[in-house]
Amino acid sequence: MNNENWDYYRSFLAVLRTGTLSAAARELGLTQPTLGRHIDALESELGCQLFTRSQQGLLPTEQATALKPYAETLETTTAAMRRIVTAEHGKIRGTVRIGASDVIGVEVLPPIIATLQDEHPGLEIELSLSDALEDLLSREVDIAVRMTRPSQDALVARHIGEIPIGLFAHRCYLDRHGMPKNIDELQGHRLIGFDRHTAFIRAAAERIRTVAPSFPDVETIAWSYRTDSNLAQLAAIRGGVGIGLCQAGIARRDPDLVAILPDDLSLPLDTWVAMHENLRSAPRWRVTFDALVRGLLNYLRA
Repeated sequence: MNNENWDYYRSFLAVLRTGTLSAAARELGLTQPTLGRHIDALESELGCQLFTRSQQGLLPTEQATALKPYAETLETTTAAMRRIVTAEHGKIRGTVRIGASDVIGVEVLPPIIATLQDEHPGLEIELSLSDALEDLLSREVDIAVRMTRPSQDALVARHIGEIPIGLFAHRCYLDRHGMPKNIDELQGHRLIGFDRHTAFIRAAAERIRTVAPSFPDVETIAWSYRTDSNLAQLAAIRGGVGIGLCQAGIARRDPDLVAILPDDLSLPLDTWVAMHENLRSAPRWRVTFDALVRGLLNYLRA
């Protein structure tokens, strides 16, 4: 097992994710025979079969499934190493990978990143959109915008503050269905919510019960429109589907988005920027961290 290289594992992960040699080859920009040779070579080195053929494509064996998390760790480590070696000593250039929720990444960060790259044209930004708490210690991302206080050691973290979230609806929806005047009337409206009761939703429900005890239990509401995508929920609000939760700063940009019962529900979204402490002395990560903090503070103040 001394001859395997990263290319073999990269091909292995691509087949795992796509299910076929042809799709994996397209994803990696390789020919299908080359990718097939990588899988054959890895199976030969490991001494086990990784995939079986079926009508649905290539199915991972038990050994492949067990190997997956270790290959993903190797993928993360390799990407982090590449970002490190792209830096030039004392110069602000190279790649910085930022992790953020989909709404923050799409709705809030673009102008912040645009200003950052105007000031430092040598910076290349990778943006990873996820509501998961990507691991800063294993360098899945270099810097993260998080909606919870970082709990890991060896991190540099800056508290931005609490971004207010409230209920909003598009004016066209209210023209058709009227404005709810109280909590009881709200339950007769079309409400936009989540499809599954994830850990995040359970935590949000507990927070709402704390700050707005008169509000209906989020976990028992009969949502008229359900999606686990925050961006899809935001699009539904803008499209007049119904009433849903939205950051006040985002809603304020659109005069057609109207706050619903603002005195009954204002949910604070605790916001932090964090990175590994080993990165703070490197110019490109430090200026990116500072730019995110500055931009998000301006967003919050607005």
